[in-house]
Amino acid sequence: MNYNWDWGVFFKSTGVGSETYLDWYITGLGWTIAIAITAWIIALLLGSLLGVMRTVPNRLVSGIATAYVELFRNVPLLVQLFIWYFLVPDLLPEGLQEWFKQDLNPTTSALISVVICLGLFTAARVCEQVRTGIQALPKGQEAAARAMGFSLPQIYNNVLLPQAYRIIIPPLTSEFLNVFKNSSVASLIGLMELLAQTKQTAEFSANLFEAFTLATLIYFTLNMGLMLLMRMVEKKVAVPGLISVGGK
Repeated sequence: MNYNWDWGVFFKSTGVGSETYLDWYITGLGWTIAIAITAWIIALLLGSLLGVMRTVPNRLVSGIATAYVELFRNVPLLVQLFIWYFLVPDLLPEGLQEWFKQDLNPTTSALISVVICLGLFTAARVCEQVRTGIQALPKGQEAAARAMGFSLPQIYNNVLLPQAYRIIIPPLTSEFLNVFKNSSVASLIGLMELLAQTKQTAEFSANLFEAFTLATLIYFTLNMGLMLLMRMVEKKVAVPGLISVGGK
């Protein structure tokens, strides 16, 4: 392909104030990280609770968690995002509706919607990972804890969950990376995260290949860094002789 690459385009002015195209990427990356981290906190906390609920010996409690998982896991993420951004605000009480639509900055409204949507969507997937981790443990551990007089919350808090989390670090890592990649849907509701800034750069500069190549490198570097970090965590918390690391 006879194409003259122009990597210097990222240091050129965008024509908007004194910003360069590289500044747009830095701003977009900041929004991507903010969305992903906040959504992941919601997903991990709620997903852990739901995972516990799915394994408790109570059909009503486990049924509620199961219904949640089936609902959020089987509705496309984009549909959920549009529901949270366009429909849910109209269902709020009048005071909250006015606050969300008129008082809040449009960027803040979009951020709240995408964080809630992505957090709840990912929580359903985290729930299944936590449930699998708990059910993978030997049944004798729960029986031994009951014999020692532990209550059900104590059994989960002190016996089951600490080991389950160690087992599911690899699949949790995949979900963590997916949150960063799925954050790109925020561009569809006007939030200028990395993908939106990439599209804007391509349109303003007409350097389509350079714009999307840099975005690809940023996503790849970010995800690889996170993967290596989680691999270090996995090795750090592994229990010798009980839980293997990296398939060893």
